[in-house]
Amino acid sequence: MAVGAGVTGPHGTLLEPTSLRASSGELLLVSGPPRSGRTALALLLAGRLRPDSGTVLRNGRRAPAELRETVAVVDAPGVTEPEGSVELREVVAEGLGIAGRPFGGRAVRDWLAERGLRQQAGLRFERITPHCRTRLLLDLAREARGVEALVLDCPDRHGGEAIRWYSAAQEAASQGYAVVALCSPHTATELNHLPARIGTDNDEPASPPRTEPSADSAPSADSGSF
Repeated sequence: MAVGAGVTGPHGTLLEPTSLRASSGELLLVSGPPRSGRTALALLLAGRLRPDSGTVLRNGRRAPAELRETVAVVDAPGVTEPEGSVELREVVAEGLGIAGRPFGGRAVRDWLAERGLRQQAGLRFERITPHCRTRLLLDLAREARGVEALVLDCPDRHGGEAIRWYSAAQEAASQGYAVVALCSPHTATELNHLPARIGTDNDEPASPPRTEPSADSAPSADSGSF
C-alpha cells in the first residue's frame, strides 16, 4: 500500500501524495491525467523509486527489496515498454529471459503457440493489437517466480476498447495477483468505474464495475497485499 507517497523532481512535483491499497486477487483501477505522475506511482509501488514523502508498504511494513522482487511493472513508457520495431518473438524471448525461464527458439515458439500466435512471431510488436499486447505483457510478467503483484502502466495509451485490456487485468487478478491498472480519467469513465485517484487519500476501495466485461477473443494464458 502507498501512504501519502509523493515524488519531487528537480523542476517540481512529479507525483502528489497518494494513498491507496492493493490486495491479492483484486484489481484496483487508478486514474490520473497526463503528467500526474502515473509512471512514478507505478515505480513507487514496485520499490524502484524512493518516495520523497510518505511511504510504500508491503504487508504493513517497509520492504523495498521485497517490493522489487514481488511487484512487476508492466508496459511502463520508457522503462519496461517493449520497443515497437522489435519482432514479437524477440519481445517474448526477452520477457522469458528476464523471468528466468527458457528463452530459446523452441521455448518462444511453444509459448506463442499456446496463445495461438505462432504465425505472428515475426510481426513488429507495434502491429500487435492493443488488448493482445496487454494480455501478452501481463502473461510474460506472470512467468517470473515470486511475482505477486502487477502494476499495469496506462494500457489505454495504445487505443482500442478499454474493456478488453481491463478483462485481461481481471483475469490476472482472478489468478491471485494484486493488480493495479493506471489509466486516464476518461478511460475510467468509459469503463463505468469509480477509480482510486492519483494525488488523493483513497480511504475507500474503488467500487466494482457496474457492467460485466465482454468476452475477450484474444488468446489467453495460463500473495499478500501492498
